[in-house]
Parts: sequence; C-alpha cells; structure tokens
Amino acid sequence: MAFDNRVTRMLGVEIPIVQAPMGWIARAPLASAVSNAGGMGIIETSSGELDVVRDEIRKMRDLTDKPFGVNIAQAFVRDPKIVDFVVEQGVRFVTTSAGSPTKYTPQLKAAGLTVFHVVPNLHGARKAVEAGVDGLVVEGGEGGGFKNPRDVATLVLLPLVASQVGVPIIAAGGFVDGATMAAALCLGAEGIQMGTRMVSSLESPVHETWKQAIVAAEETDTVFLNRSVGPGLRALRTKHSEALEHATHNVMAEFGDRAKVMSLYFGGDLEASIALSGQVAGRIDAVRPVAEIVRECADDCLRILEDLAARYPRG
Repeated sequence: MAFDNRVTRMLGVEIPIVQAPMGWIARAPLASAVSNAGGMGIIETSSGELDVVRDEIRKMRDLTDKPFGVNIAQAFVRDPKIVDFVVEQGVRFVTTSAGSPTKYTPQLKAAGLTVFHVVPNLHGARKAVEAGVDGLVVEGGEGGGFKNPRDVATLVLLPLVASQVGVPIIAAGGFVDGATMAAALCLGAEGIQMGTRMVSSLESPVHETWKQAIVAAEETDTVFLNRSVGPGLRALRTKHSEALEHATHNVMAEFGDRAKVMSLYFGGDLEASIALSGQVAGRIDAVRPVAEIVRECADDCLRILEDLAARYPRG
C-alpha cells in the first residue's frame, strides 16, 4: 500500500503529513526536514518578519528539492501586499488561517496557487468552500496555538465537516503517530497536520528546555487561554500560563513583548511568555528526528489500515 489521494496529488508529496506553521519555528531547518521526509514543510509568516521569511524560503531551495508551502495567518498580516509577496516567492501551496477565507483566496487562486483554509467549525468550512478553496485544514480544539474560543474536539469536528463538504481535508489537532493518522483517514480526512510533535523534533529550532517540557508533559498539562475574549490559545501548563488561565483580559498582549517571547522560544525560559502546545504533548515521550517521525507515522498508519481490513473483512 501507498498513499495516493487528493492531498498527495494536489501537494505533490509522497506522504500526506503537513507541518503546522508555527511562528518563528516553521522555518527552513524544520520545514525542509519535513519536505525531505516526504511530507509538506510549511514556512510561517505570522512572525511578520517578511525579510527573514524571504531568506528562509531561499534557504529552503538550497535544503530541499521537494514541494513546500507558506502559511498566511491573516490576523497577523502587517503587509497589505502579502499575497504579492507569497506569489513572488514562487511557492505553489498556501494555507490561510486566522481570518476569513474570502479575504485572500480569490487572489491566490487567480495566481494559480493551491489554497487550503484552516477551519474550527462547520460554519467556517462551508464559508471556505464557498470562497473557492481547494481544501480544508480542519482543526480540533485539542491542538496547540490559536483556537476558536468555542472549541470542538477533532473526533466530533472532523467527521461532521467531512460529511458536509466535498473538498479534501487535512486533519489537525491531536495527531502524533500512525494510529491517530489512521483514525483521521477513517473519519474522512486525506492527510494530517502535526504541530506539537514537530515543535519537539530534533530539527525544531526551539530551546531544548521547551522540547523536554513537552516530553515530560502529561495529557492534562495544557491550558486553554482567552476563552472569554478570543482568540483562544492552547499552551503548555506553566506557572505563568496557569496564572492566566482564567484571566478576563486579552492575553495576546503577551506576544507583544518580543524580548520575552524570544527568551522563551530560544532562551528556554518557560515562564517568560506563553509556550503554545497541544494536548498531544501528553503522548510524546522523546525528541526524535523529523525523518523518523514522518516515516514511522506513515508506515504504522498503513500497517494499521491493513490490519483492520484483514480483521474486519466485508462479509
């Protein structure tokens, strides 16, 4: 068996595993490792550092000859010409998130790009399909990072959306291995996105302290922030984040202090800011190379699907 579906064909990849576009993290060392492993590496733009992003895309072409994409996180766009910027880089695949799919989809499609939009609910999925996207990233509330304050678990959201739309789906939120990937395919997806698993990988640029905090985390060691004001955030449980769990003010201001964010991301001070992470941290037990993560996930997924077909043949 091998993966051959709409996602692999649209993206030109061997394995339908997409790396999540984490700000400051989803850059050339990590993204190229994912692409070289057969998946789809993604370069972020949510940091707003487009000069750096341009350099990272240039590095990607030195590090891999495989397909890769770019994410446009609309809530963090500072340059009104972001679509022109992305098109100029020559990428062919874009995920859009944190905003309306009607904002950039027409421009991106007119330029010939393949566009998947990230959605947290059925309403958003329908709106994205109406806007003309090629596919969806359907993201459950257990995933790390920015979330709809009214979060829905992947096990509920994914089959619901899959039953109502005809475009291909990449499932996000809770995916870490072959078993969860197989579950996603059974529920209607044609690929998965991994975030926290990639943050904790060997090639991830974040400080080792953050990686080891993920490895040590239990399944209950995340907090959901900003539920009352939005956007929601899922993060690792630390003294700092736990103190913000029931805050009534918008904790997004935490990301406005770049020095503190950098101290956490690359200095290892987990109390300096907010370390975004999904609940799946509770299932990660080691820092491993991306190539091992992707290949083992793909192999185990196919093996599990084969075993299930053998155990439960149609009578």
